[in-house]
Amino acid sequence: MSQNKSLQSKMPLAMGLAFVAFTTQFGGGFASGAQIYQYFINYGIWCLILPAVTQGLYALFFWYGMRYAYKHKTYDYRSFSDSLYGKTKPVMSNLYEICYLIMIGTASAAAFATGGSTLQTLFGIPYWLCTLIIAAFIFVIALFGTNVVRKCASTLSVLIIIGLVLVLVPNIIAQWGDITASIHTMSSGEMTVLSSESGAFGPALYSAVLYFFFQLASVSVMYQHMEDVTDEKQINKAAIWMFVCNFCAMELSILGLLAIAYVSELASASVPMLVLVQNGVGAGILTPIISLLIILGAISTAVNMISGIVTRCVNAVERRMDSPAKKAQGHLGRNAVFTAIFTFLAFAIAQFGLMTVVKKGYAYLGYAAFITLFVPFVVHAVATKGKEI
Repeated sequence: MSQNKSLQSKMPLAMGLAFVAFTTQFGGGFASGAQIYQYFINYGIWCLILPAVTQGLYALFFWYGMRYAYKHKTYDYRSFSDSLYGKTKPVMSNLYEICYLIMIGTASAAAFATGGSTLQTLFGIPYWLCTLIIAAFIFVIALFGTNVVRKCASTLSVLIIIGLVLVLVPNIIAQWGDITASIHTMSSGEMTVLSSESGAFGPALYSAVLYFFFQLASVSVMYQHMEDVTDEKQINKAAIWMFVCNFCAMELSILGLLAIAYVSELASASVPMLVLVQNGVGAGILTPIISLLIILGAISTAVNMISGIVTRCVNAVERRMDSPAKKAQGHLGRNAVFTAIFTFLAFAIAQFGLMTVVKKGYAYLGYAAFITLFVPFVVHAVATKGKEI
């Protein structure tokens, strides 16, 4: 979750928006490879084609949400919800508040778990201590450096894409034989080390759509950027670039991770991407690179998630104060209290482990997004025949 302003002078706004959307997916689960296995590779050969469905839906619904926010000048998720839901807003807007809280808890906890698992794999120190280190780092940034993080987040997404290419392409080339062997084995119906599925298309499609649902919850972070849009064509181009960037990144990750789909140590690994690098070429160089990318991607998501809910809570408290002087007095203290609360909450959830957070937490987020976003978007589009975007 980031702002595109840091790149406005260097790249078209549409591309900046696309990179903002990319960072909503490049969080803890995706960076580690856990999401890729849980929702795609574990369902068999269909993992090679279903990312097109997932990212097509992602780009389409983000496009719809951005167009609506731009036309109706709703630049935060609450004003957007109140406008879109109309007469049902007393119920639906509050339901979406719950969905947003689930997203914060899930994505932030996954970020803690990813950073912690990566540090544990690299240095062999206890998992709880690793997540505590990540928590301290996130707390400090969320409290003091949020604006800096947001301004450079689009640049960070570019570096992440470059890093993914540098890590995955050499390993895909070097392990192409293992990748094709995995594809052949999956085609014959034999599931991967981590899978307990049958390989049927129905469950694979359901899993891919569920992945889209919980990613859809993050559409709310795009509304604030519509204030900088000057032409609807920028949104149209952004949606196209969203699909291209996200689909290519996901397909590249799937191909790379197929190289270790039948490697025995994958069964006990918490960060599949590290297993890929350590079993591939240039492990000495690429392991710290991918580790840094995983940690930065995870922390970036957690910082923005936590800072968002902290800002909302602090503003709610300060709206009850009469004078600007009272608001200024103790403002940092209020920030610290709420930052500590939500950082600890994410830290506590992360103790269940990365795979559990990804498997359980994102599923609940997907169901919540289905009710509060997917259905209302479809109903609104049909009822208005698309005339309100």
